[in-house]
Amino acid sequence: QVQLVESGGGSVQAGGSLRLTCAASGRTASRYPMGWFRQAPGREREFVAAVSWSGGTTYYADSVKGRFTISRDIAKGTVSLQMNGLKPDDTSVYYCAAVRSGTIARIQARDYDYWGQGTQVTVSS
Repeated sequence: QVQLVESGGGSVQAGGSLRLTCAASGRTASRYPMGWFRQAPGREREFVAAVSWSGGTTYYADSVKGRFTISRDIAKGTVSLQMNGLKPDDTSVYYCAAVRSGTIARIQARDYDYWGQGTQVTVSS
């Protein structure tokens, strides 16, 4: 059984930074393609960033490109999302997710098999 646990959420003023980390447990979880999604109240869950199993390929939503960076530490079994230049529109619950097969990064939520419980990010103006 794979478990994903997010940490690092919080409240910050516009222009500030936060770093989210997702710890994956399970024998092979550290090699799964992984991603970050977010969901604000009354809105659908949306793609934020994704990374391939090796960490060599990354994808970003246009809304965060140039401000957010996804990375992974295979040895530690963690995936991080460095968020700089935060805006009030970034306020959401952020979810870590993993794909249990394949190697490529995915941008569709339906392709992901495991999800964390979410961590709240609040950006004030």
